[in-house]
Amino acid sequence: MKFMGTKLQLLSIAGSVFWAAFGLGEATPSHSAALPLQTKSSVKVHTESYDVVVIGSEIQGVLLAKEAYAAGLKVLILDPSPKPGGELIRGQMFFLDDVHDNHRRSLVQGEIKNLFTQYKAGSIRKAADFRHYYDKQIKNIPIKSSVSIDSPITFTIDQDKSLKFLNYHLKDGTPYRIQSKYWVENTDFGALTSKLGGKRIPGIESLYKKKQIHPDYMSATYMLNFQKVDWHSLQKTILKDYPLTNVREKYGSNTYVNHHFATGFSKLTLQYIPQDQQLMLRGLNITNQKGGQVTINGLLIYDVDPSDPLSVQSAITKAQAEAPHLLNFFRLHIPGFANAELNDFPEYLYIRDYNRYETEYVLDYPDLMENKMFWDNVSIGGYPVDIQGSRAIPLGIGYGKPDRYGLPLRSFELKSYDNVLVVGKNIGATIKAYGSARIMPTTALAAQTIGIILGHEQDKLLSDLNEADFERIHQYLEKEFQIVLR
Repeated sequence: MKFMGTKLQLLSIAGSVFWAAFGLGEATPSHSAALPLQTKSSVKVHTESYDVVVIGSEIQGVLLAKEAYAAGLKVLILDPSPKPGGELIRGQMFFLDDVHDNHRRSLVQGEIKNLFTQYKAGSIRKAADFRHYYDKQIKNIPIKSSVSIDSPITFTIDQDKSLKFLNYHLKDGTPYRIQSKYWVENTDFGALTSKLGGKRIPGIESLYKKKQIHPDYMSATYMLNFQKVDWHSLQKTILKDYPLTNVREKYGSNTYVNHHFATGFSKLTLQYIPQDQQLMLRGLNITNQKGGQVTINGLLIYDVDPSDPLSVQSAITKAQAEAPHLLNFFRLHIPGFANAELNDFPEYLYIRDYNRYETEYVLDYPDLMENKMFWDNVSIGGYPVDIQGSRAIPLGIGYGKPDRYGLPLRSFELKSYDNVLVVGKNIGATIKAYGSARIMPTTALAAQTIGIILGHEQDKLLSDLNEADFERIHQYLEKEFQIVLR
């Protein structure tokens, strides 16, 4: 990897001088092995150097890492979780939301389109199918699991701040230090960015009629899996009640069923009273996994702190305890579920929303509704502005459907840092804009695009790319990857 450009040279020199001044020595070449961090300043610290270090194993960051690795960059994933997969694998978030413009033209592009195509066709529906897809994306990329981030070490030159080194330790307590040109926040709880002193972007609390300081977040979801569901009976019963006005009158607005998916039933689900007040059953999103198996996105869990393992585990325990009661309710009220049984439980949650920090450009609601395109687009969005419920706003809020809009690279560059990127749920967006931009295919395309750019533009920092550079980059993306961002 060539560290070219004035900023990069200055940062490398500054890092060497800093560590030499403390008797810690110079970073070893990129091919060296990472050794434990020594506690005595008289002992030389050997530091492994990377081009890209991704924190977390959500699918978005994996796609970024995959492209950077394919371009020959030295890549590492440090995952705080005990095993990789994030919401897609460990949380079994198997109801995939599509993204369209207002003419029903799909906006899903890039590698994630392969997942969606197979998902819609039915060849990827069950846990093993998703695992196989995920494993193909992460293949050959080095990963360390059960990692705890200790302390970032930054340098400031002029007005540019760079994250130079990172201290972390493994589950057994062994400490390490690594160096990287770029760092990528890819967790659902800000494992890295929460330690960098950035300004939090206001969340749902900014939508309250009475302004409050206390942060609020969209609810999490625990996916529910069932077997012995008669999908044919479900579809036949709903079709029998057509026209659609009758269906919605009986089951609730947005109720719809085809061979593959079912949505709605809110008129029934809102009658359900959970055993625990932290839980709520909203309208259902149901995926037909075939063979009588289905997975449901519908059980909301309020007040989950994804940065606190005890909070996460408590939410999972409560959801699992609720599952038998939900099964009985579905048997009585949802067509096709009369003989249903519980299937396996996910080991993690689907976390929608947590602390996000200011980026170089914070995407805003007017950007979406005015169909704004940016010179540094890395993705295209178009999902409805959907703010899922919190305890304070139980039913959530919708703010309309944008046509199509751009997501700029600057919304994935952490403010005040020239080498820290954020992907997935960490996108820099106001809460309204986030309601649309948070959707997986939109952020997955952005992450893949950034990974491609990292490999293709090695002579410049991303923060130094200009409009002329992006004209060339967009042409390259169209020609080589069929990704159109204009």
